[in-house]
Amino acid sequence: MPLRIVLCCLALLWPLAAAATSDWHYADLPAATQQQLREQIYNKLLPPEQRIAALKKLFSFSDQAPMQRTVCIWDIAGRAGPIYTAARDQRAELMRYGVDVDMVVYTNEGVMVEELKAGRCDAALMSGLRARLFNNFSGTIDSVGGLPTDEHMHRLLELLTDVRLADRLTSQDYVVMGIAPGGGAYIFVNDKRINSLAKAAGKRVPVLEYDPVQARMVAQIGATPVGSDLLSAPTKFNNGSVDVLPAPLIAYEILELYKGLGKDGGIIDYPLAQISVQLIGRTNRFPPEVAQLVREAFFSGYEDIMVRLRAEAAKVPAHWWISIPDADKQGYETLMQDARIQLRDEGYYNAEMLTIQRRLRCHLEPTRSECAQPVE
Repeated sequence: MPLRIVLCCLALLWPLAAAATSDWHYADLPAATQQQLREQIYNKLLPPEQRIAALKKLFSFSDQAPMQRTVCIWDIAGRAGPIYTAARDQRAELMRYGVDVDMVVYTNEGVMVEELKAGRCDAALMSGLRARLFNNFSGTIDSVGGLPTDEHMHRLLELLTDVRLADRLTSQDYVVMGIAPGGGAYIFVNDKRINSLAKAAGKRVPVLEYDPVQARMVAQIGATPVGSDLLSAPTKFNNGSVDVLPAPLIAYEILELYKGLGKDGGIIDYPLAQISVQLIGRTNRFPPEVAQLVREAFFSGYEDIMVRLRAEAAKVPAHWWISIPDADKQGYETLMQDARIQLRDEGYYNAEMLTIQRRLRCHLEPTRSECAQPVE
């Protein structure tokens, strides 16, 4: 991700207020002038410098009054982690622009989320699962089976940079300011014989404690849910407290999941979902024009992120992979579709996002059975 571009966009708003509790304000300009400036800001065909200049004029600030905003970052590895390291390296460059960025790292995502709610973070970078607490539309990106491949994720994130969808990405006091891919989520097992849902019956599976729906779904397949969070779940897998762990491939080496795989384990070669990382900002600190530019900056770094994700995935030795028959995959697709519909009807998943995902699946693979008789 071109983090410098993202943070520079965030920084554009910082001189607007003299105190951390102040809200942003538009410049005292005629309504027609304000509209013209917005059109320039939202016009992707214009050079970035021209769009940024329009943004500055719309809010009437100078670069001579640097202010501070707090961007909170969840990195499971803390200050030594790759996300925080990238942010810290870019902070020094931003100081040359007279921008003072306070970046705070959290290894506990739940604590960071509470800090955002309390207003001690102006924006926070978190998992898509947590982002659902702030925006149901973007929080449905990680739906089970919704995006089968990286290509599906790429097409979706490109679509979400369209300003016509900006309203969907704003919910009450929060706005989705950026979405990045986290790679496919796969099933790690400590016994290769657990290669089907039927064989998962009686096995222990970690579920997020703040998300009761996960516990119910695990129980429905006959497995035993074990309350966890994103930090403790890998530890429980590695020490044998749980038998099954859904996780992205990037976690294999960083979280030493090979310890949990042991001698008899493996990774089922079928992604359950494409996971995301999302930057959630407070709307009283960031106006929609800034959020739009930041979302575009996130998407412009998509390929850079995928290069890193693929490099991490390549570190997984081939002998861990567990192949499953195509017939079983078809059964999984039906099961996941049923789960999406159930969760949609319960309000857990956003219906509009599920429809967008179904259209993407059918656009890339028109012969899918769901394309002839759509139910999402």
